[in-house]
Amino acid sequence: MLGQALVRALTAVGYVVSWNQDGEAAELAALYQPLDAAILDLNLPKQSGLEVLRKLRARRNQLPVMILTAQDMLSSKVQGLDLGGDDYLTKPFDLDELLARLRSIIRRRQGRGDNYLRAGDIEYNTATLQVTKAGALVTLPPRELKLLALLMQSKNHPISKTQIESSIYGDEENFESNTVEVLIYSLRKKLGQDFIHTLRGIGYKVLE
Repeated sequence: MLGQALVRALTAVGYVVSWNQDGEAAELAALYQPLDAAILDLNLPKQSGLEVLRKLRARRNQLPVMILTAQDMLSSKVQGLDLGGDDYLTKPFDLDELLARLRSIIRRRQGRGDNYLRAGDIEYNTATLQVTKAGALVTLPPRELKLLALLMQSKNHPISKTQIESSIYGDEENFESNTVEVLIYSLRKKLGQDFIHTLRGIGYKVLE
């Protein structure tokens, strides 16, 4: 029930969620899916959350990890953080606090000090999900917001169409082959034709 509620809540604020319900599946997802962060329960079947975390860090995987568990003993917190966890939250928890902590660990790993992504006259507040162009508010639907965040987080570095599809649609299979092109077209229409650059055969990028 908690997993379902988290998927709904995270999806509602623009995240694409991969929900894995045992430790082995969680480890594979963390290693091979393009994730921004992981919320990791310690009490998982097949493999504990702590074992997942230990294996990730042993492979120098730097995915931001928030440990989420009902185990509120100090020793569990210390062990999780010492193994490389970025933050720790015990159940029951407040959803707004979880979202704020999640944004925080993502910012830290990306080397940002606030919730803003900026490129040219475009500014995106990842906490409020508001986008402005030269100070004027621009309304974008969730998938366009996700694409904008991907592009702005990788300024000056191209992102391939395959990476975009994986990040935006996750495990979904029913999307059109030209969906990314349609999203790019819509963003250019709203934010400026020169905002997103196409590198043929490589991908897309935005410039400062």
